[in-house]
Amino acid sequence: MVNLGELFPNFQANTTIGPITFHEWLGDSWGILFSHPADFTPVCTTELARVVQLQPEFQKRGVKVIALSCDSVESHNQWADDIKLYAKCSSDSFPYPIIADEKRNLATELNMIDPDEKGPDGIPLTARAVFVVDPNKKMRLSILYPATTGRNFDEILRVIDSLQLTDKHKVATPVDWKPGEPVMVQPTVPEDQLPTMFPRVTVVALPSGKTYMRQTPHPGVN
Repeated sequence: MVNLGELFPNFQANTTIGPITFHEWLGDSWGILFSHPADFTPVCTTELARVVQLQPEFQKRGVKVIALSCDSVESHNQWADDIKLYAKCSSDSFPYPIIADEKRNLATELNMIDPDEKGPDGIPLTARAVFVVDPNKKMRLSILYPATTGRNFDEILRVIDSLQLTDKHKVATPVDWKPGEPVMVQPTVPEDQLPTMFPRVTVVALPSGKTYMRQTPHPGVN
C-alpha cells in the first residue's frame, strides 16, 4: 500500500490507448487513477460517465484521468459506448484511458480489493479506489470506497483545488471549503510575518485566548 507523500508505483499496464508506463503517461501533470469492480455494471457506468462530463474541469486544473477495471481492453471499448450514452457525450472517441487489470495484479499491488464483494466467479472485486498523484509522482490523496457505493467526483475536484492552492501558499482549507472562500493560515507562519504574507488576516476570538484560528481571504481573490 502506498502512503501519502510516497512515490507512486511506476507500473506498466495495457489500456484502451495501448500499453503505458504510468510515470511516462503522467508526464508533468497531476493525475487521478480510479478503479472499478467490473465493466457493464450500473454504479461504475454512472461514475465513468460523470468523469466524462467533468473532463473540462480536470483539464482546466492540469489533471490527467485514468480508470481501471478488471476486464479486457475489448470489453472496455464496448462498454465505452454505454458510458458515453449515459453521459450524453456525442464524441466519437472516449476522453480518457481505461486500464485492463484482468488478473487483478494492479488491484492487489495497490491494495484495492474488496473482500466482502465477489463476482459471479467468487473472486473478490476491485474496490472503488481514488488516488491523486502530483507532478512529482507522489501520492497526495487516497480514498477507498466499497464496491456498492459510488463516489462524489465534485468532492475529488474540491480536494484537487485545495492541494494545488496549499502547494502555492502557506494556507490550509477548512471544513466544507470551496474555491473562493476564506482559508486558514498555517500554524507554521510566525506572527511577525503575518502583515507581509497575509495583510488581511482575521484572528477568531476563542475562549482559550489562543490565536491559532487565523483566517484570510482565498489568495488571489479580491
